Parts: sequence; structure tokens; C-alpha cells
Amino acid sequence: MSRSYGAVGIRAAVAVEDRLFRAVAVLRLVVLVNAVGLALYRGVDNYDHPTAGYVLLAVMVAWTAFATWAYADAGRRGVALVAADLGVTLALLALTPVVKGPWFNATVPGFWVMAALFACAIRFRAPGGFVAGVLIGGFDLFLRDELTQTNYGNFFLLMIGGPIVGFMCGSLQQMAAERDVAQQAAATAAERARLARVVHDGVLQVLALVQRRGAELGGQAAELGRLAGEQEVRLRTLIRSQDALQDAAATGTLDLADALARLRQRPGVDVAVPGGTVELPAEAGSEVVAVVEACLDNVSRHVGEGAPAWVLLEAFGDRVEVSVRDEGPGIPEGRLAEAAAVGRLGVSESIQGRIRDLGGTATLSTGSYGTEWEFWVPR
Repeated sequence: MSRSYGAVGIRAAVAVEDRLFRAVAVLRLVVLVNAVGLALYRGVDNYDHPTAGYVLLAVMVAWTAFATWAYADAGRRGVALVAADLGVTLALLALTPVVKGPWFNATVPGFWVMAALFACAIRFRAPGGFVAGVLIGGFDLFLRDELTQTNYGNFFLLMIGGPIVGFMCGSLQQMAAERDVAQQAAATAAERARLARVVHDGVLQVLALVQRRGAELGGQAAELGRLAGEQEVRLRTLIRSQDALQDAAATGTLDLADALARLRQRPGVDVAVPGGTVELPAEAGSEVVAVVEACLDNVSRHVGEGAPAWVLLEAFGDRVEVSVRDEGPGIPEGRLAEAAAVGRLGVSESIQGRIRDLGGTATLSTGSYGTEWEFWVPR
């Protein structure tokens, strides 16, 4: 597939591949019955060594049963299985002159070779079909004493049939992936719109009302109104950030600069980002945004609501660097170790753990001048 569609697209592609291999399993059985039937019809006179010929037919029966079982599980469809499938096919072709004699007309496997050709094409698309066609067709021609029009026609069909089948299989998988991703995006958008209506008609309106009434009444009610106004802003920001993450999940990438710039809507937060886009894989970008939000939450919790905080994003060819700084009292020495010892893993997991899982590093500087986190994440 030409692009990444995430887990949903992968499941759709595997489902298409499963159906195609079930079709190949039926094809294996049909061409096997054809090969065995022709061998029995022609009888022992068709072989210089009849016993060896019937042994090869038994091998075909056994391999058909094994391959049907092996290809049924996507986890077993690796290079080893496809190579073994091709190897058995080429071995049967190579032994044909031995059991039938050098003047043979039809190979022992006959049309049975189509199963290995299609398996390569399905598993490795057009390149796999081309390689299999070259190997099977070329090997068949090499065994012949002379090049006839029929032999050349068989080689030509194998050469073009493999890539065409591979291309069609890849196209079917891509269409299935795009369809499922589009359906998920439509369902997500519908649910997002429904939740937005619920939040707007309920929570946001109540918070706005509390803010206005608090300002009118004064005193403690005014403070309550101020807090309600801050929560309204945070909730609206959360809704917008979720929209951005959902869009990123649909496209497979996230503009980290845009996602972090949205954090300017939090009270006291100043964000500096490059002028252009800074694209990361959606999952990695979402984790970086979550880490920065966790740092800003700690600023609000330990320094104060609306306390100044600065977020800086720098983009390089192989990495991105993000720093989050405040001017609070700093983190007392031993506080993080003490928190981890009693099971409070906010910093070690929400911040350091996320960055570590992305293959990056997190550096903490803290003191009376404030606290600064610096993150390095590979692109």
C-alpha cells in the first residue's frame, strides 16, 4: 500500500488478503484434481519411471493440504512460506524430465504451478508476481528441448499474469483500507458533532451563565464566576484539540507546530513554534502534545492557575526538540523520587515514560529560578 492507514486500514487490508488466499486454496484443489486426473487418464505409459511420477503426485497432494492450512493464518504468510511454496513448485518442474523422460510434453505439476504464482502475487503484490512468473516460466522453458509457440505462450502468460494479479490485489487492499478509514472518519465526525452539541447546549452554557452571574453578584460569587470562565475556556480548547487529533488520525500525520500553537489559549501560556509545518506520525505527535499538556498541568497545579509558562518547539531534519519552562519555585530535591516510591507516577510515566517510548530523551532542570523540561524526539 502506498500510504499508511493506521490500524483500521491494516485490518481491512488483511481481511482482503484473507479472502484472496481462500480463493487460492480453492484454486489449489481444482488444479490438483486436474493434474491427478490427467495423470491417471494417461496412465503409466506417460512416465519413464511411473513410481517416481506417482510419488511426485503424492507430494503435490500433501503440499496442497499443508499450504491450504499455512496460508489460512496471516501470521504464517511470511517470506519463508512463500519461498517454500515456490521451491516445491520449481522442484516438481525440475524432476519432470527425470520421471517422464527428456521428451516430455507436459510437466508433472501442469497448471498446479498457478497456486504458487498467485500466492506470491497476493503476498508481495506486483513485484512478487513478476519474480514468481520469471522463476516458474523461465524454469519451464529451461527444461524444454526446444522453444515452441505453445511453450513461449505459457511463459508469456506467467510473466504478465503474476504482476497483473499482484497489482489488482494491492489495489483491492488499498480501496478497502481507504473505505474503512473514510467510514471511521465519518462516524467519528458524527459523534464529535453530537458531543459538541451536548457540550455547547449544556456544560458551556451553564459555565457562561455562572461567569456572568458571578460578575454581577461580586464577592465570592465573582471568584466562582472567574473559575467558571477559565473552565469554559479550557473545555473549548479541549474540544478543539480533540478535533485536531481526530483529523491527524485520519491522515496519518500531525502538524506538531499547529497542535502546540493551540495551547496558547491556556491562561498564561506562551508558545513559540517554527513558521512552517512540523509533521510527525499522528501517534508520536499526539504523545508529544500530551507530554506538553502534562507539563502545563503541573505548572497550574504547583505554581498557580494562569502562572506564566513558555513552550518552545524547534524542528530539525532528524528530530524535534520541545522545551516547557516556568518561573515557579522549582521542584524540591528528592520530591520526584519520593512521589514515585509511593506510587504517584505522573512525572515518571506521563512525561518521561511517554518520551522514552517514542525513543527520545527528557531532561529536567529545576531550582529557585523555576523548572524547565527539554524533550528530544526522533522524527
